[in-house]
Amino acid sequence: MTRRAETGLIIASALLAAIGVAIVEFTRGNWLNAQVALTFLAFAMSFGAMQFAITRWATGASSLLLPIASFLTSVGFIEIYRIDSDLAALQRWSLLIAAVSGAVLLWILRDSGCAVLRRYRYVILAIGVGFLLLPLLPDAWPIHGSTVNGSRLWVRIDVPGTSRVLSFQPGELAKVLITVFLASYLAERADAMSVVDRKIGPFKFPEPRHLGPVLIAAGAAFLVLIYQRDLGASLLLFGIFIGMLYIATGRSFYVMVGTVLAVIAAFAAYSAFDHVQRRIEAWIDPFGHYSDAGYQTVQGLFAMGSGALTGSGIGLGRPDLIPAATTDFIFAAVAEEMGLAGSLAVLAGFGLLVAAGFGVALRSRDRFRKYLAGGLTIVIGLQAIIILGGVLRLLPITGLTLPFMSYGGSSLLANMVIIALLLRVSHEERL
Repeated sequence: MTRRAETGLIIASALLAAIGVAIVEFTRGNWLNAQVALTFLAFAMSFGAMQFAITRWATGASSLLLPIASFLTSVGFIEIYRIDSDLAALQRWSLLIAAVSGAVLLWILRDSGCAVLRRYRYVILAIGVGFLLLPLLPDAWPIHGSTVNGSRLWVRIDVPGTSRVLSFQPGELAKVLITVFLASYLAERADAMSVVDRKIGPFKFPEPRHLGPVLIAAGAAFLVLIYQRDLGASLLLFGIFIGMLYIATGRSFYVMVGTVLAVIAAFAAYSAFDHVQRRIEAWIDPFGHYSDAGYQTVQGLFAMGSGALTGSGIGLGRPDLIPAATTDFIFAAVAEEMGLAGSLAVLAGFGLLVAAGFGVALRSRDRFRKYLAGGLTIVIGLQAIIILGGVLRLLPITGLTLPFMSYGGSSLLANMVIIALLLRVSHEERL
């Protein structure tokens, strides 16, 4: 696809977001107002900045990634605006910051490329684990952690001289940094880790000196996340580790062992944490727990069922009745107001994005870039599967956000960084 076509699709996504806002305003009894123009400008400037960076510093980058990301962001923004206009205003600023950050990353990597990430893998790992530790800072400090819905995931910064508080979720960037470390380490040790010559009972393992650093990094990250009671992120990170080990070695042994460990960990979490027990019970029998833990799931199912084929119409449904409709359950809100047609469009968008990401990985000749593109694609794809599975009641609810669509500046920033890295990898393979 040409750059001109890419530009056209990005403009179409900006128009889609603006038209969605206009429809919402019309259902509220208002005519066109400044919100429509602000939305179009925010999307055009954000993704325009990313495309400008591509034309300057990554001319060989894939032309598929950015339009798909802009489409998913537009659909999510429409529902966020429909549910809470104030949150949508913040999301516009988050989009601008995230897109500029992605463009700056492309500028930083313009000369050295992704190789600089490979050289500093242990520094990147340390920063990633440091981000995971930030929410554990004491509440009395100006920069401190915050517990929300039983999980200590947020970091809040008290602005001096005011009552305002800035908040962000450092775990979103941590998963990207840990993925970069894994790609770098596996690129160097993949061959050695493919040889399983150490036997413990009926199982064979690679040399401990090769597998050890990966297990230590994984163990440190898991312990922190479990202490924070962020079991959704723990599941995601575990899937990233197993997926990247399989990509690097091609051995199904890691998948089988990972599956067994995941089942054991699930039973342990169910026994240890009350909120995990409630979520599992609500997943198995949501209608039996309708007045408590199952309320969110049931409301989501009702919303999706009422959407039918074409939906109730943007601004005409009641997604405000769904708890966390702008974050965890934004897909249910889309399904209610845009119907099966809108839901399939979103699923197709994620499918195309994952296919494009793995396509970048398959075309990469360098091991590090191959594993990096594959790992980052796993981050987006697996996170989408986990959260969509929770909404559709195929999996328990985990509290993760839907990439590009859910409200949240931290999530949007991490996703834009992922897109920027995939763009850079695809560019380097065409040099």
